[in-house]
Amino acid sequence: MTGIEYDDFLDPEYEPVETDLVCEFRLDPAAGMSMDEAASRVASESSNGTWAPLQAGEDVTDLSAVAFDIDADRALVAYPAALFEAGSLPQILSCIAGNILGMKAVDSIRLMDCKWPASLVEGFRGPQFGSAVRSELLDADDRPITATVPKPKVGLSTDRHVEIGREAWRGGVDLLKDDENLTDQAFNPFEERTRRSLAARDELEDETGERKGYLINITAETDEMVRRAEFVADHGGRFVMVDIITTGWAALQTVREACEGLGLAIHAHRAMHAAFDRLDHHGVSMRCLAQFARLAGVDHIHTGTAGLGKLANEDTVGINEWLRSDLHGLNDVLPVASGGLHPGIVDQLLDAVGTNVCVQAGGGIHGHPDGTEAGARALREAVEAHVDGESLEHRAETVPELAAALDEWGTETPR
Repeated sequence: MTGIEYDDFLDPEYEPVETDLVCEFRLDPAAGMSMDEAASRVASESSNGTWAPLQAGEDVTDLSAVAFDIDADRALVAYPAALFEAGSLPQILSCIAGNILGMKAVDSIRLMDCKWPASLVEGFRGPQFGSAVRSELLDADDRPITATVPKPKVGLSTDRHVEIGREAWRGGVDLLKDDENLTDQAFNPFEERTRRSLAARDELEDETGERKGYLINITAETDEMVRRAEFVADHGGRFVMVDIITTGWAALQTVREACEGLGLAIHAHRAMHAAFDRLDHHGVSMRCLAQFARLAGVDHIHTGTAGLGKLANEDTVGINEWLRSDLHGLNDVLPVASGGLHPGIVDQLLDAVGTNVCVQAGGGIHGHPDGTEAGARALREAVEAHVDGESLEHRAETVPELAAALDEWGTETPR
């Protein structure tokens, strides 16, 4: 009988090989357990260990993970590439973010970061366009993309939804976007909304001389999402939106495969992410969720507002940098800043996150005292002013819509 000792999963001097997936965990060991003991149990449970001795015999591949580089509250764990199924996010996450999140050996555990080897990355499609959507599907080129969600986000009739889209596009917004909980409800059915919104988009492209887009929420059961993506493509759409956390990683990978042949970019809404990343000591970090999304192949993803806006955010700048970094040849991902933004804080936002982003405002457009079109123009002018190196106040002297926005909201972050 062969017993597997937890010490077998611990090697403080271990040097990862280039094919290892290396994960960083934040750990709070259970009472009476050291960091070394807790980390070795994490490595064991997330690879091939068990609590009881086994009569394993000889015909077993050694797929043990190794815990190393352990300090007061963090540990690295290296996983051999052979442990994983190529191109399967669900299988990979079942290892590195599965049972270990509920282990008694730790009072809390958080997956903080991953270093992905080429041998794993090559199994994933990655983004089809990434930040190139700015020039390949739109006419933004080097400036930030602008986007808006009609408000209220649910309850609008199709007639009103389409009209708000017209006003926003006419005011200078690049992208109209559904919100996370607008899919195919009776008050605004998916197919009617798609047909009519894309027809309006065509009219506004002719009127403005700029390419426009509509981020249509296709979130549903997996086969239905593929059918909806095909419907969007058949009606001339260039983008779809998916609630990537609530639909799941396998479903997202299926949609990405379908979108390859349809030429559709995928906008990732991260609704439900806070169930994983809100606590700083337990769960899965937003940095890791963004990594999974890039592997699966989204083109844009919401990453926060770098401390501005209305929502709590985790290391927006660091996440954005990772999304733009080289990942063994995969395309980058365009970060989306959203949540409580308005024209008066655009300069602060872009100072923090740079210009290779999408700036999305909802209430900061539709709440403008002169309406949606004026709000859209104010946001676009705020973005253009920053790109041109001009202060908002100076630009507002010649743009009354921006002046009205600054009078309405000032330059402070909403609470």
